[in-house]
This record gives sequence, structure tokens and C-alpha cells, in this order.
Amino acid sequence: MRIGIISDIHDNLWVLEEALAPLKQCDLLLCLGDLCSPFTMIAIAEGFAGPIHVVWGNNDGDRVHLQNSVQKLGRVTFYGEFGELTVDGRAVAFTHWPDLARALAAGGQYALVCYGHNHRRNVEPVGETLLVNPGEVMGRFGVRSVAIYDTASAQAELIEI
Repeated sequence: MRIGIISDIHDNLWVLEEALAPLKQCDLLLCLGDLCSPFTMIAIAEGFAGPIHVVWGNNDGDRVHLQNSVQKLGRVTFYGEFGELTVDGRAVAFTHWPDLARALAAGGQYALVCYGHNHRRNVEPVGETLLVNPGEVMGRFGVRSVAIYDTASAQAELIEI
């Protein structure tokens, strides 16, 4: 299975459609926070047809409306600050927070740990765990990117958008 990973959109709808394009081939999508507004959550749900798993970032202030905006779809799950799944037999953890992600990766319980917040893309092995930051959609640091993790190969690819 292929897991799409996206973070730090900050309401940049002008780039979001382009960011979702390579992720449409994925089986599910992890959103690692800082979507910001309900209209961004709606755009993500309209642009990705599969299950969507969301954790909160520090700029997701209107959490009730973010959830309500897509509740009727029945395929968007919100986890709070931390989420975990088993995908294709692999344990996956995801959060907005780099320090928490690094601690989770160091614990060795997960095949994949994903995080956002600092807008800096990164793929790094930590023991048997792959630690992934897909970068940012916002464009604050100039390079916009997303990531795809393949459970069969246990590898992640960063994709510039």
C-alpha cells in the first residue's frame, strides 16, 4: 500500500491541488497539521478520494469547524495531537510535533513515524523506523513538497511540487 503524507498547508489553496495530484495514487492520506481553515479541509477531502487521517497542528484553531466541515463524508478521522494506525501490517505513528516524532521513532515500535511543524522535509532512518517529514505545502522556505511511503518497500519518496 501507498501512504500519502502532507503537512503545513496554511490555507495555501493555490498550491494544494498540485500537492494532492501525486498523492491521488495512494491508498490513504496522512495530514500532519496546520491545515488552518475548514475550507482547506474541504479542499483536501474533495481532492483525495480515500481515507484521510488528520492530527492537529499549532495553527489549527477552529478544530470544531474543521471536523464538522467533512463529518458527513465518513472517511476523515481526526486524532488530536497524535495518531497511530496499522497499514499493511506496519505500525504507523503521526504527529505535528518533531520532538514527539523523534521520541516515537527512537522507541522502535513503529515502522513509520511522520511529523510536520518545522516545514523542513526529511527522510531519516532511526533504528528500524523511518522518520519522515514531507515538508510544506505553504512554501515558507521556497520548496513545496509532499511524501509517499510504500509499505512493500518500507521506503519514502519526497516529491517537490
